[in-house]
Amino acid sequence: MRLAYGRSPWVDRFPKSRVPTYPKHSGNADLDVAIIGGGLTGCATAYAFAAAGIKVAHFEADRIGRAGAGRSAGWITDEPPASFIEVDAAIGRRASRHAWQAWRRGALDFAALLRRLEIKCHLEPRATLVVAQTAEQHTLLTRDQKLRRDAGLDASLTPPRSIGAVTGFLAAGARRSKESAAVDPYRAVLGLAAAAAERGATIFERSPVNKTTFTRADAGLTVGSSVLRAKRIVVTTGNLSPLFKPLARHATPRATFLVLTEPVPARARRTLGTRDHLIRDLADPPHRLSWVDDERVLVSGADADAVPTRSREAILVQRTGQLMYELSTFYPEISGLQAHYGWDAAYSATTHGLPIIGPHRNYPHHLFACGGGESLTAAFLASRVLLRHHLDEEEPSDAAFGFGR
Repeated sequence: MRLAYGRSPWVDRFPKSRVPTYPKHSGNADLDVAIIGGGLTGCATAYAFAAAGIKVAHFEADRIGRAGAGRSAGWITDEPPASFIEVDAAIGRRASRHAWQAWRRGALDFAALLRRLEIKCHLEPRATLVVAQTAEQHTLLTRDQKLRRDAGLDASLTPPRSIGAVTGFLAAGARRSKESAAVDPYRAVLGLAAAAAERGATIFERSPVNKTTFTRADAGLTVGSSVLRAKRIVVTTGNLSPLFKPLARHATPRATFLVLTEPVPARARRTLGTRDHLIRDLADPPHRLSWVDDERVLVSGADADAVPTRSREAILVQRTGQLMYELSTFYPEISGLQAHYGWDAAYSATTHGLPIIGPHRNYPHHLFACGGGESLTAAFLASRVLLRHHLDEEEPSDAAFGFGR
């Protein structure tokens, strides 16, 4: 089996004959809402706005779902991929509690939406296990847990004697949460885009937005040679730097690296724990482990600043080898197993790990969503927060994700 570098298995294994195509934009127009970015956040937002009866035009520079989300690990997590200790110190106890509660509700509502829309994305309920493997990590885990309890958040520690049966390796301690899920992220993006289109959203591919402007009355955007006016522009591109350089300091372009193994032999699979958990450790950067098709291990990690295009191939080869080695330290039984896919996924990171969602005072008639790490929950949560901002119906928890925190 030949190793596929740089290709997402979710995209690679999707039948080519079933990949939808959307037109390239042309002509000038007046719009109600223009959404920039055709990843999961953009498609979830297009669906949310269209389902609320708002006329939406949605612009993607390349193809729907081929960037960050379609290359992700496909985790819908019920808590942010962030340290509660750091978030609590940065934005305060009340806002932190709101953020964690909103995230859990977002995970549940996102899974429910995928079921209701009957999007065939291999949605599987999973629990999340955050494991501490060293004494230092265990101290950090215990401290984090105490702060959560003080904030009134429900979370439970798993006794060390019970961890090995789940993970297939020993650990000093672990925190377990129950409301996560795994999906095929590319199918989820395509499904949400189709659902948005069915409700009246107009979707354009290969239509990069080159510039946005604003006046007191409205906003403008340039798409190719076309100039459009919109009452609202919603930016869901993840990294903000190309069009909004003054905001670049709020989020750093990052990349995580992922490996999907060849099928694990049945005899070895019996020793590697259960298949019903998403596992993340407390290393820096963390490792994330899950099972795909009940027979392959997906490992991600080795996160770094955004990869330069000229050195991407060499870095992919190096990081794939690194992750396979590190996987063998978790599971010595599969030492020698080969990787089938090795690829990277871009994301943006904020200083404390929570996404930034909402308006910025320097950009009237604009709304933004960036950050959120590897969890797909951030995309769904952003779609709901952005809609509430547009309708002037913000909830108290929305302030936890604003630029002004």
